[in-house]
Amino acid sequence: MSFFGAMTTAVNSIRAQASALGHISDNIANSQTVGFKRTDTSFYDVVTVSSGRNHLPGSVTARPAFTNSVQGVINASDVKTHLAINGDGFFVVSERIATVDNDPVFLNVDRYTRRGDFTVDKNGYLVNGGGYYLQGLSIDPATGNPSGNTPGVIQVTRQFLPAQASTQLDYEVNLPSDPKTVAFDPNTANSELLTAGAPGAPGNPFANDPSTITAAGSPPVNGFVQAGDENIFLDRSLSGGAITLFDPTGNPLNVQLRWAKVDNAADGAGSGNGDTWNLFYKSSDTAAGAQPKWINVGQDYSFQNGQLNPAVNSTTITGLTVNGVNLGNITVNHGSGNVTQFSDPNGKVTVNEIDQDGFAAGRLVEVGVSDNGRVTGSYSNGKTLDLAEISVARFNSPDQLKKIDGTAFAVTQESGEPLTGDPGNIVGEATEASNVDIADEFSKLIITQQAYTAGTRIVTTTDELVQETLNMKR
Repeated sequence: MSFFGAMTTAVNSIRAQASALGHISDNIANSQTVGFKRTDTSFYDVVTVSSGRNHLPGSVTARPAFTNSVQGVINASDVKTHLAINGDGFFVVSERIATVDNDPVFLNVDRYTRRGDFTVDKNGYLVNGGGYYLQGLSIDPATGNPSGNTPGVIQVTRQFLPAQASTQLDYEVNLPSDPKTVAFDPNTANSELLTAGAPGAPGNPFANDPSTITAAGSPPVNGFVQAGDENIFLDRSLSGGAITLFDPTGNPLNVQLRWAKVDNAADGAGSGNGDTWNLFYKSSDTAAGAQPKWINVGQDYSFQNGQLNPAVNSTTITGLTVNGVNLGNITVNHGSGNVTQFSDPNGKVTVNEIDQDGFAAGRLVEVGVSDNGRVTGSYSNGKTLDLAEISVARFNSPDQLKKIDGTAFAVTQESGEPLTGDPGNIVGEATEASNVDIADEFSKLIITQQAYTAGTRIVTTTDELVQETLNMKR
């Protein structure tokens, strides 16, 4: 290699180290940027001729080595709309290119980012610190499942959540095999029953038979407890809890439930085998005299060895009415836990689950992100609903993505097209820190500085040798 070739190689070395210095400078400057991915430097030698007898080195070039796949530390955040990805993947975002009538106009090309410091802007969009807008799939409020397959920019509206009338009641309980009621007398086999004999007869002080479910009429008329017999009913029944149901306008109605045994065990009190119970609800707070106050739901619950026999997975309360307000038909679902009759030391009903599907109208109070990757809205009526499912894309070669402004990335031919499925987990109320290690960058800075200085020494030395060569003729 000639002196001039050596000098050229040295100059290229200086340029390569200058590029590395630029990468280090960029990394240090963005050490606190949310979701930033550092750029390392890869050096490649260029050899002009090389054989077993001769080697002519050519030059060196510096290329960026991206670390888009290297995750940063996930830090907790006080902002409910901040989010991070623990694992592979990128948030799918849109880039704003203009504003028309105070509404953003988006570029029709998807961008990708790990920067999750999203907040809700004045138009209800979730936008991060880099100015990119989060995409996702809207949620069907009826099914709770995403609508469609094509993500779009998520926009949270401030509309009131309309009231929803109650139609379903989820109710799972355990009835005691040995109920402790005021009227219970262990010496009298049937004294803990709701009824014993004909109405008004000894052992049955009720004016009518509350357990009777008459077949006449359409729909059939169920048994009920008259207001005048309420105290006796309360003595011979057990509280089954209470729940608030809602009418179509969102007005709340408190529904009280009670259980009463109507048929005692065939093989002795306290065994539970052969017991039959009925469920009642309170229909009026002001009923008096012979007016109905507790209505029989109209379903027999019979038990063998603590389990329903036959099974009752659900039943329907026809025309449930409380204080004159008719809620219509309410389906009572007993779920997987169902209704059981096992021994209870307190002799009381144990309510394992009681819930319903109605709610009052409410205004949006707060927007957040759940750990299952959904944008949620919290309303003044206490409801929290899923509004959108956040879209996450992954790439076969994420380090080949092209860096663009705002800590975002664009697809390249080398990165491949975005893929769905098997992404990392979304973490709510958190952000991913920059993956830059300051100590490591300063170590690389010292090495780069020394390499740069060494390159300048080669230039100086080669220049002196050239001068000496030119002075040979003098």
